[in-house]
Amino acid sequence: MTTHIALLRAVNVGGRNLVAMADLRALLKHLGLSDPRSLLQSGNLVFGSPARPAQLETMLDTEAKRRLGLEATFFVRSAPEWQTVIARNPFPREARRDPGRLIVLFLRAAPKAASVAALRAAISGREIIETNGRHAYIVYPDGQGTSRLTVALIERKLGVQGTGRNWNTVTKLAALAAG
Repeated sequence: MTTHIALLRAVNVGGRNLVAMADLRALLKHLGLSDPRSLLQSGNLVFGSPARPAQLETMLDTEAKRRLGLEATFFVRSAPEWQTVIARNPFPREARRDPGRLIVLFLRAAPKAASVAALRAAISGREIIETNGRHAYIVYPDGQGTSRLTVALIERKLGVQGTGRNWNTVTKLAALAAG
């Protein structure tokens, strides 16, 4: 049994795509996933399963829509993959200094190098981005709220879907997964 972390994209934001974390935990339990837990109200789940992350993403996307009417995309990583995300953070100083302004974008697939270059060329502010496989690390020195480097722009340039979590949430989920 492997511990996994699942992130939902675009739930409970701005009064749209609302879902209770209790309903998500119940769904996971019904699907046979062990010890489902949640963090915050933004779709962060931890659970156990012998299945691979890609299998879990497909199953959760389908079953959330079928059973809860929830149009959401799940991004699943195993606990060891999550630890690798933390270890490969190219911005350790920013993580210590201002973890709320360091975002990890969890992607469905690794973007092509040309797409990453196109994204960097589209940055008009002081944001900095580094990618590593299916993850993008973004520093928003002036905050995300006023930045023109939006998730929509990032997805359009990279050509893949993603969902972001700030460094505080990334480390809290690691602790929850560790037990």
